[in-house]
Amino acid sequence: MPKGYWVSVYRTISDPEKLAAYNKLAPPAVKAGGGRVLSRGGRVVAHEAGIAERTILIEFDSFEQAVAAHESAAYQEALVALSDGVERDFRIVEGID
Repeated sequence: MPKGYWVSVYRTISDPEKLAAYNKLAPPAVKAGGGRVLSRGGRVVAHEAGIAERTILIEFDSFEQAVAAHESAAYQEALVALSDGVERDFRIVEGID
């Protein structure tokens, strides 16, 4: 079964306090959903139309698990805390089996 991945690239961070609140709530929600953080805000070299900003990559055992973790009540609470504090490109992608 192919794995699932959350890929999140932060275009701008307009409210660091909202991001800090999100960062307290999101990790436990991700862990409870079976997610494993593979990359969090390390060095980035962007090419073409890429964004050289904070990038997060989280792995799940399946695409369905990744979707369910995003839809969970715990992660939705984290998103409420984040609200308009950042502009980011967030997507859930299926890996190659």
